[in-house]
Formats: sequence, structure tokens, C-alpha cells
Amino acid sequence: MAITVAILASLGFIGWVIYRAVRGKPIKAHVVAYAVACVTGVFTLAYFLSMDIPQLIKIVVSILLGVILIIVAALLQRRRQPSKP
Repeated sequence: MAITVAILASLGFIGWVIYRAVRGKPIKAHVVAYAVACVTGVFTLAYFLSMDIPQLIKIVVSILLGVILIIVAALLQRRRQPSKP
């Protein structure tokens, strides 16, 4: 099942790039980076699905802790920036 999810994510990404090219929409770097991040997330989820449960719980908790720390750091950095006139 994990390999199927990963293959479908790759095919979806390739199809999305082709769809944008056919529609004539520009493919900018930040859009591609976002799409690659989404595909990477799906690959990671597929990998986690193949793990045993105790190890999966440890990894999910670590990821959630990392997300929380990133959000806190972004909020603190936003407060310290001077306001624009």
C-alpha cells in the first residue's frame, strides 16, 4: 500500500506540472517547491504507514514538536521586526 501511495503521488505531481504547462500558466519556483514539499509529505506518510506503531508514535510526536517550535520561532521573529512606516 505504501508503494502505491508513493507512485500515485509522483504521477499526480507529474500530471499537475503537465496540466499547468498545457494551460499556459507560469510555473514559478515557489509553486514547484510547494508541490515537491507536498509529494515529499505523501512519501513520508507512505513510509510511516509501513512502520510498527510505537516507532510511528515517536516520529509523529517529534514532527509535531518540530512544527510547534517552528511556529513559535516565526511568531517571535515577527514581533521583533520593526513596523514599516
